[in-house]
Amino acid sequence: MLNFNPRPSMAERINTLVDAALIAEREATPPRTYLGASRLGHACERALQFEFAGAPKDEGADFSGQTLRIFAIGHQLEDLAIRWLRAAGIDLVTQKRDGGQFGFSVAGGRIRGHVDGIIASAPAALGMRVPALWECKTMNAKNWRACVKDGVTISKPVYAAQIAIYQAYMEPSVPKISTAPALFTAINKDTAELHHELVPFDADLAQRMSDRAVRILQATDAGELLPRIAANRDFFECRFCAHAERCWEVSGVSGNAPVERFSRERAEP
Repeated sequence: MLNFNPRPSMAERINTLVDAALIAEREATPPRTYLGASRLGHACERALQFEFAGAPKDEGADFSGQTLRIFAIGHQLEDLAIRWLRAAGIDLVTQKRDGGQFGFSVAGGRIRGHVDGIIASAPAALGMRVPALWECKTMNAKNWRACVKDGVTISKPVYAAQIAIYQAYMEPSVPKISTAPALFTAINKDTAELHHELVPFDADLAQRMSDRAVRILQATDAGELLPRIAANRDFFECRFCAHAERCWEVSGVSGNAPVERFSRERAEP
């Protein structure tokens, strides 16, 4: 006789509990009230505006438990990378004396960024200039190979923008950090291969990202919705956007009703 009521396996039951716990933990985390510098290189300014204003994501578009597990593994791999680089003789500082993370806050705290680390010294054989920014990312094998082949600036422009604006805004607290190329480390999550490259400061890119951040703040304060990146909903970026439904409710490329709506929703308990 066929069993039409199969019971979930032990693995499925445990994973359901694990994922529920991770999602509950994330939901209990206070939402960001600032524009994160790590996101400024995103292709669509309207998407960034939705994020900054705390617009609710489309139904089913929030991070799943599996995605949260992937994020957690990435953080653990970054901790390993710190240990490996230190073992190689690189003086990598990841915390201030008070235990806090290095970072910056501008525009009254509405634009912020937290860096992975600062290299204070390195073996002479490396020929590195210090102090230097250190940024680390974990990637699957496909993205890692692209990064090795083309470099972070071409293969991962969001990361390149993050590095540039960090170098610019960290200059007041870490003098000369923008004059030394940043060290970017990419970890292949599939093979544990490591890629390292030096990224010279791109002042033009940093300025464009800074201007973009100001534009997002000003538009949101004024109740104006910035243009979306595409004229067609089938555009690649739009198909993976967590605010696509909200965005495409608007017939034109700008308008203030959605801004008012998501601001009101954000204020609700």
